[in-house]
Formats: sequence, structure tokens, C-alpha cells
Amino acid sequence: MFRIRKEFHFSASHQLSHLPDDHQCARLHGHNYIVVVELAAEALNDDGFVRDYHDLKPLKTYIDETFDHRHLNEVLDVASTAENMARHFHDWCAARWPETSAVLVSETPKTWAEYRP
Repeated sequence: MFRIRKEFHFSASHQLSHLPDDHQCARLHGHNYIVVVELAAEALNDDGFVRDYHDLKPLKTYIDETFDHRHLNEVLDVASTAENMARHFHDWCAARWPETSAVLVSETPKTWAEYRP
């Protein structure tokens, strides 16, 4: 299996207001997010790629226009956890690129959430 990954960055605020008041994530706060999309294929295309990295530019545009410097509670229909965001980005990517195999989302240098069907 061949796998490629591409990383994207954005900054945004959110609040997990369903958590208890004394939970730090219940307060309004922000992160510098990293989104990594992974694509996989059993065989390479005629150009020797799983997919040309340039083909992933629409994801950068989507992130920049929809998520960057936004309040995620106003963008997502679900709680703005890293886990839900990984699923959201996976579904968005898989609808465009069937080779999408996983998406990872980081809120901090030490934390990662992954969605891999």
C-alpha cells in the first residue's frame, strides 16, 4: 500500500460549553490547528503518484475560507472537538478524493485525534 500525507494549518477559537464550568475547555479559547490528510492506494497512477499533492489545494482553500480565524462553534454542526473535526475533514476529503484513508487533527504539539474508517 502506498500512502501520502499533506499537512495544513489554521488558527481558530472554540468552546466546549457542554463540559462542566470548571473544565478548561468549557471556556472560550483557541488553538493553532494542524490537519493532516492521508491518501492511500494499492497502485500508483500513470504519473507515479497516489495523487498529485497539487490536487489537494481545494482543501487548503476550504480551510482558509471556512475555518481559519473563525469561531468553530459557528462553523461546525457538532461539538468542535478534534475528533469531530477529524471526521468532518475526512468526509469532506473522501467526497473529493476516494483515496482518502485518514485525517488527523492536532490542537497542541502533544495531542492528536485521528479518524480512519
